[in-house]
Amino acid sequence: MEDHSSDDIWKRNEVESPCVKVCVIHQGAGLCVGCHRTLDEIARWSRMTPDERRAVIAELPDRAGLLKTRRGGRAARLSGT
Repeated sequence: MEDHSSDDIWKRNEVESPCVKVCVIHQGAGLCVGCHRTLDEIARWSRMTPDERRAVIAELPDRAGLLKTRRGGRAARLSGT
């Protein structure tokens, strides 16, 4: 098999997807818990312009705070809340 990693024809100059393969939508926030994009952004990603993608990526760090931690489960039992 040929190594095309140094071949310019195989390089893509586009904004990479922020997907981390943890694809679960948080019901309250409507965001993916892995990449923090909305379902619409995920669905449209391949059709977005590079500027649109950069705009979405710029918003992602602020969205992380919108995802509340779960109240139940083992951690809640151990903390006594």
